[in-house]
Amino acid sequence: MIILPDLKNRKTAVFGLGATGLATAKALSASGAQVFTWDEYPAARERAANTAYSCEHPKNWPWAELQFLALSPGVPLTHPKPHAIVRKARSAKVRILGDLELFAMALSARTKAERPNIVAITGSNGKSTTTALIGHILKDTGREVGVGGNIGEPLLAMAPFHKDRVYVLELSSYQLDLASSFHADIAILLNLSPDHLDRHGDMAGYAAAKQRIFFNQTKDDVAIIGVDDEYAQGICATLSGKQEARVYPISVKGALGHGVYSLGGNLYYNLSGKSGEAGAVDQIPTLRGAHNRQNAAAALAACSILGVAPSVSIKAMERFKGLPHRSETIARLDGVSFVNDSKATNVDAAARALTAFDNIFWIAGGRAKQDGAAPLKTLMSRVQRTYLIGDAAEDFERALGAAVASVQCGNLAVAVAAATRDALEFRRRTGEEAVVLLSPACASQDQFKNFEDRGETFRRLVMDEAEAIRAQGDDAAPSTGGAAA
Repeated sequence: MIILPDLKNRKTAVFGLGATGLATAKALSASGAQVFTWDEYPAARERAANTAYSCEHPKNWPWAELQFLALSPGVPLTHPKPHAIVRKARSAKVRILGDLELFAMALSARTKAERPNIVAITGSNGKSTTTALIGHILKDTGREVGVGGNIGEPLLAMAPFHKDRVYVLELSSYQLDLASSFHADIAILLNLSPDHLDRHGDMAGYAAAKQRIFFNQTKDDVAIIGVDDEYAQGICATLSGKQEARVYPISVKGALGHGVYSLGGNLYYNLSGKSGEAGAVDQIPTLRGAHNRQNAAAALAACSILGVAPSVSIKAMERFKGLPHRSETIARLDGVSFVNDSKATNVDAAARALTAFDNIFWIAGGRAKQDGAAPLKTLMSRVQRTYLIGDAAEDFERALGAAVASVQCGNLAVAVAAATRDALEFRRRTGEEAVVLLSPACASQDQFKNFEDRGETFRRLVMDEAEAIRAQGDDAAPSTGGAAA
């Protein structure tokens, strides 16, 4: 747990008691603060029952004495409109911050000699994989590492600061929106595409939130930026012109004069005056596709700056097991692979998965975001058929039109059964391998709790289908266990 400075006997408040809020309340209490908490949901309030920070309605909080309000990331700050608790805090002139700002405050209380290295990662897509990959490489090469933030442990639940530990943090736009003094030694922006616009108002607001990851960097720090989309490319150009940090671009679309880039499945680097070929990543099962080459390029750059030789990073990547729900091969059945990419909650993420495979039987749909399915039409040459579910099913079918045959399935169970049947028939008829791909291009909350729930449901349904086929006497028994299966 991170202990926060100068809070003994101070009055503080936490609104929202998910994992982040609970970790924040616990850290504040352990730091000696008096903590007032609340959540709108009774089940969440129960999580704080019988603690030093048990819930009390905000109308009873001592607003005139509060040092700050720690807001959980999911609570609207500005859009679509400020939450009532935000309006109350502003009217009472109480500072609003998040767990990232509290983490930064604890970090700034340490001397430069005591300060650990901080690697921070954000982007519209790929940030979880990149965060986990950097953590894996550093651990694999004997470093002491903490991985947390928007993945793994909440920020304030991480191990106490130690100068020899590297903290690798995945940061969302929501977290960055609530921080002003956070300072990363290495800050990574992978990419930017329209997402969470309901929360940030428009693309400019969303990009501004993401760009906050570079706030407070100096000439001693490093900014690593993907330059394969126009939004991130513009940020890279702006930061390069300011010369406030060393800027290293990364690309999977062509060679670069400096930074890290991918050509033909290999990674090449020019960092701090050293250049060369690092090695191949295209055959690593957990890093398939151009999007994962971008993740690998960012990880290679960050770890090189921390002293890991590029070739050593590549060897470590070969032992990377990947993350659940992110292009995760969960089973193979008679030449058909089943890939769980439930984390693909927007069009850009789904496009990345669709370019990584051929002969795809694609399950898509859910609660659509701004662009719908139209941007994916050009990728339908890789898709044999789509199986549409959820609120967006009819809109997706209209958007894709004649580019691909579509089946209205309604729910995931029907889609998995139909896609499995058709993929196996395709395999037997053509002899070619096929992929049943769940990559929804949509949020999940129309039918599921979250993308993890959707992915786990997909996993269970695939196993049920495989068992049913085996029970019918089919000699194609399923194999499981990820990409090695």
